[in-house]
Amino acid sequence: MSANLAANMVALRTIARREIVRIIRIWTQTLIPPVITMTLYFVIFGKLVGSRIGTIEHGFSYIQYIVPGLVMMSIINNSYMNISSSFFGAKFQRSVEEMLVAPMSNWTILIGYVIGAVARGLAVGVLVLLVALLFTHLGVAHLLVAVTAVALGATIFALAGFINAIYAKKFDDIALVPTFVIAPLTYLGGVFYSVNMLPAPWRQLSLANPILYMVNAFRFGILGISDVSVWIAYVVMLAFVAVLGAIALLLLHKGVGLRS
Repeated sequence: MSANLAANMVALRTIARREIVRIIRIWTQTLIPPVITMTLYFVIFGKLVGSRIGTIEHGFSYIQYIVPGLVMMSIINNSYMNISSSFFGAKFQRSVEEMLVAPMSNWTILIGYVIGAVARGLAVGVLVLLVALLFTHLGVAHLLVAVTAVALGATIFALAGFINAIYAKKFDDIALVPTFVIAPLTYLGGVFYSVNMLPAPWRQLSLANPILYMVNAFRFGILGISDVSVWIAYVVMLAFVAVLGAIALLLLHKGVGLRS
């Protein structure tokens, strides 16, 4: 292993470890609130509303149908918020300048922060899934699909959060995207319903929503059903990872929003 690669590996472990320790240190802010929020969703939508709806598709109860979507929703939100707040905090404290002048590559910085964001997203997702088991029975139809779907979904929104943090000039800028972009896309992404129930042209418009593919890929992994082709879902998710990753690296290379 070359000296440069060895130095980058040390830097990568350091950034990732710092991010994970940060998540654990403030667990009452990073892990508990989303679990409480999703528990309320299970109670209100799953039990109260779901009991009136009955089965929705392929014999699954309504709460069983929405659990994968709610788990993915929690993973998306927490991956995004973790990296956007953490990296913007580094910008605000000007500690990001130390990383930029340190002997580490841009990909090391990006991957280190993404690992921390994905770790938080997956931790919250596991906790939410455990809570869901208190309300309904769930199996795992395709374990590999379920794991890779949540990993790709978390990575996509971690990269999106990183780009948002680069451009953000104040803390309020971080909250704009979750409120005006992620929330609408999530609620229109098939979390609470099957897009096959939508009439034209709304079903066709829904196919332009990337969250639809993430939710359905994970739903296929858990329940074995999906509104879209799982292969197409993987193509969409991998394409977003590649494009957002390239954009993030380009912005780091140019120092956009980082160098004063």
